[in-house]
Amino acid sequence: MLSRIFLSKLTALILGGLFLAGAPALAQTPPAPVAPDLENMLVLDLSTGGRVTIQMLPAVAPSHVERIKTLTRQGFYNGVVFHRVIEGFMAQTGDPTGTGQGGSELPDLKAEFNKMPHLRGTVSMARTNEPDTANSQFFICFQPRFNLDNKYTVFGRVTSGMQFVDAIERGEPPATPSKVLQASIAADNVPPPAFPAQPVAEKPIALDQPSGS
Repeated sequence: MLSRIFLSKLTALILGGLFLAGAPALAQTPPAPVAPDLENMLVLDLSTGGRVTIQMLPAVAPSHVERIKTLTRQGFYNGVVFHRVIEGFMAQTGDPTGTGQGGSELPDLKAEFNKMPHLRGTVSMARTNEPDTANSQFFICFQPRFNLDNKYTVFGRVTSGMQFVDAIERGEPPATPSKVLQASIAADNVPPPAFPAQPVAEKPIALDQPSGS
């Protein structure tokens, strides 16, 4: 009796499996694409030939994102050079004096170190040896530098135009420094300036892409 019940259940399972195997797969609705957060997107028009977009991350560095937005809307970054650019490491800007010693008239920020890693295209705040000294300067990583994690405040990542970052003139300081022609917040819909000839195009970097390569 038990063996008949077992065989009956086994047969039902096999037939059910065959039915499901032959049935068309259920349609899966793809997740809706996430719209970019334009109010928290920094746009840098660079002298290297094009526009760089940086998705900022207010969830992990709210004070730093607010500072960047405030200074950007004041026109603070327009014309500022990349004064420290190290091959295989990063490009740093945000000092109106071009020396690496300057900043804005606003007070320094309290550190917001977070778990976001320093990957290719990561944008992080520069500071002195003291943690709570970030003000206006920031850097963009050319390559991953995990030794910086939890020591500098990451506030965004490049999502397009990384090829224009790669083209920034190297040097400490560079002999002919590249500059930010214009900085804006994407929500403000500021048109780009006229650019010089552009370098070879590069695919965009996704925020969840580990290396950005």
